[in-house]
Amino acid sequence: MDTNFFFPIQLSLRVAFLATLVSLVLGLFLGWIFHRHRFPGKELLDSILSLPLVLPPTVLGYYLIVLLGRKGLVGRWLEDSFGVTLMFSWQGAVIAAAVVSFPLIFKSVRAALDGVERKYEDAARTMGYPEWRVFLRVSLPLAGRGILAGAMLAFARAMGEFGATLMIAGNLPGRTQTLSLAVYSATQAGNDSLASQLVLLISILCTLILWISGKLLTPKWQA
Repeated sequence: MDTNFFFPIQLSLRVAFLATLVSLVLGLFLGWIFHRHRFPGKELLDSILSLPLVLPPTVLGYYLIVLLGRKGLVGRWLEDSFGVTLMFSWQGAVIAAAVVSFPLIFKSVRAALDGVERKYEDAARTMGYPEWRVFLRVSLPLAGRGILAGAMLAFARAMGEFGATLMIAGNLPGRTQTLSLAVYSATQAGNDSLASQLVLLISILCTLILWISGKLLTPKWQA
């Protein structure tokens, strides 16, 4: 097996890991805000943050191009200020995967935190714990299984991301070609053997991730 097989694997794992990490940090922050505070437009903002779940990947890719392209609001500033170009780079693939997978973590964090009984958090507050410590010492451990399950689902989603990644990072062998893009290229080239191997690999990985996340979401008394 050559680099046509191994490079997409290691790149997909790297992209999925970093995308999940970014999504997890943002998801924890925003999930905590939604858990702790009420404010006008809260559910509307929830809907906007959840849009990547339902929008076509090409639409998400277009938004990213408008934002991060060389003429985009952020892309032009990054290039002029730091000489950084995200288009047709593996870093761009990370951003695309993070955007697509973020709602899975955000929804999981919010649901898990809302499932924590208030009496435990209130008990910690009566002991003089500041809010950040209540979150780290009480809320987060109690919601940990649900959050971890959401993170694993987001990782699996990031592993299989195709449309938005293709639009912002391209499909450059040895540079930005992830597993899903490699499957597409192999199929287009008539290399059914390579395509079958890659499809089998990603199917096994995603099945394993879904199985583990399902075990995490199963109540302990049912496990």
